[in-house]
Amino acid sequence: MKILRPIFLFITFTLLFISQSIFAQKPPSVVSDPLASHIDYTVNPGDDFFMYANGQWFKENPIPLSENSNGLWEMIQATINDQIKTICESSAKMETTTQGSNRQKIGDFYFSGMDSLSINRKGLSVLKKELDQIESMKDLNDLMVIEGMVDKSVVSNLFNFFLGQDFKLSSKYALFFRQGGISLPGRNYYFDTDSKTVAIRHQFLAYAIGLYQNMGYQKAASVEAGKQLMKLETDLARISRTKEQLRDIEKNFTKISLKQLQKLTPNMNWTVFLQSLKLHQIDTVILGQPEFFKGLDQLITTVPLSVWKDYFKFKLVNSLTAYLDDKLYNNYFSFYFTTLRGVEKPKSRWERVVEKTNKSLGELVGQVYVDEYLPKGSKEKLTEIGLSVKTVFIERIKNLDWMSEEAKEIALKKLAAMRFKVGAPDKWKDLSTMNIDRSSFAQNVMNANRWAHEYMLSKFGKPIDKTEWNMTPQTYSAYYDQPNNEVCVPGCNIIIPGFEKTMADDALLYSIIGGSTFGHEMTHAFDDQGRKYDEHGNMHNWWKDSDSIHFYKKTKELVAQYNSYVAVDTLHLNGFQTLGENIADLGGLRMGLEAFKKTNQYKTNELIDGLSAEKRFFLGWAYAWMINERPETVALSVKSDSHSPARFRVLGPLSNTPEFYKAFGLKEEDKMWIPEEKRVTIW
Repeated sequence: MKILRPIFLFITFTLLFISQSIFAQKPPSVVSDPLASHIDYTVNPGDDFFMYANGQWFKENPIPLSENSNGLWEMIQATINDQIKTICESSAKMETTTQGSNRQKIGDFYFSGMDSLSINRKGLSVLKKELDQIESMKDLNDLMVIEGMVDKSVVSNLFNFFLGQDFKLSSKYALFFRQGGISLPGRNYYFDTDSKTVAIRHQFLAYAIGLYQNMGYQKAASVEAGKQLMKLETDLARISRTKEQLRDIEKNFTKISLKQLQKLTPNMNWTVFLQSLKLHQIDTVILGQPEFFKGLDQLITTVPLSVWKDYFKFKLVNSLTAYLDDKLYNNYFSFYFTTLRGVEKPKSRWERVVEKTNKSLGELVGQVYVDEYLPKGSKEKLTEIGLSVKTVFIERIKNLDWMSEEAKEIALKKLAAMRFKVGAPDKWKDLSTMNIDRSSFAQNVMNANRWAHEYMLSKFGKPIDKTEWNMTPQTYSAYYDQPNNEVCVPGCNIIIPGFEKTMADDALLYSIIGGSTFGHEMTHAFDDQGRKYDEHGNMHNWWKDSDSIHFYKKTKELVAQYNSYVAVDTLHLNGFQTLGENIADLGGLRMGLEAFKKTNQYKTNELIDGLSAEKRFFLGWAYAWMINERPETVALSVKSDSHSPARFRVLGPLSNTPEFYKAFGLKEEDKMWIPEEKRVTIW
């Protein structure tokens, strides 16, 4: 998935002409587009194309103190945020709005978040009902009810529980249970022994103790509660699978009856849990990690009830601190942003409230956004590019030299059946039952969470709604949905900074939209996990043994390539943890390039700002991942993210692309050089 966040990849480059290296030349005296103006001519493109293509922009635009990164995605998000701010402010100022209308909900949600005086005055009192309910817990049945309550209020708690399509029967919804319960970004944060991770654990403990004190615990009690929380979460992490183990979808799919689940975990009353969520007549569930739930069942009885109370209180309050008083938020920011991500200063209140309003009421904001801000013709242009990429993907599969004809036939069927969702939904979700007013920001957040949770569960037993979107049109991201075999590209992906008043040239459109978006997401259908699904979105093995052998030989080489990259200090990338995304980046670059070769710009090779069509395409690929991240953010990504950091999303795929070597004249002494026989091509 291409997502907005601390999530991206890096890439390096060299370009040398026969007589004179480009990086030694003087920059053009006049530049009219970002590709030319962002180039850092002090960098050899063959050594580090990521910095060559983007370095000048990085020099001129340091990371703001309030951000963990800066670059293309942040520029686009800033544009979207400004537009949504206008929507929020105009809604909040409306003197007359119909109760329950989109504008009323947007305006009241935004107003409640901006009302800092009320938020600071009320503090934790807005959570009194929930905290009292946790304190009243008397036995293990109550514990299961509390788990359901907290899960609905703040999403994901002791374990992850959700409704989704059955991986092996995509026409049916199923209930999924997966490991969870920890507050640090990943399992390894509880066990790694390097000095930075040890320091993070100590700071997390200090943060937890402080949060308990803010809840009203006496000093000694808060210290004890913090220590017990750390011990409990460490025990939960110990019975959890690693990020690498979680990647194998087949090994994380166990379909069992509710009776079998109850037998596996006799101390956890699942009937009570499900009934608390108004779920009845459940016969089967899908268990992700059976050993986690078996271990959790033992912890349920060995950990004192008082510790569970402290645990649930922490999870509830910690998940809502960003929407409570300033003291709680500042402590939360200090740990989760400064310590973990290196961010020195919080964003302004309006930025935080706009982002949360958009996240909680995205369907409502999206309807206004489409009408007022999405450029006309966006859907048509995006669809045109997507279909072009799909066409070349079909050609690529037909001409593969390592895949059997039988497997090719099924792969082509999967591509033919793949659907696109582009621009904006034709049908919007009905949020009429969501209660939003101006009384409490945190309460509004919980109401939105509870609505989303209930909406999710309301689909159980109903036909699959293939029209439903899992992103809003104002979300700068995209996804491939395995069970539905579909690619979703929201309308705002049409935005390319520097081309706000005109359409970008095809080199950029096909590198950024064609390659890093459509091509990337379509390749997910054939990455190391996506390849396990057929054209109907059902998980089963349609590959011959010989196909699998060839495929895994190639992916093993890709893992080794990314393992060799050093992200921060001596911290290497985890090539297996990021394998699916690396395959998608590699395939996306190839599909985007092949589609671009069919355009008039490529065929005529018109120079723009002294750059050939092919060079502009590769510079466009680097522009797509123009993200400068703080070292702490990169380290966090390496330890917990399935995506490589931005720099390697450029360096990795380009180092495997022959056309790139030719376009920029790479030589064996260049750092990005990979011998031809070792370059990886999969799709």
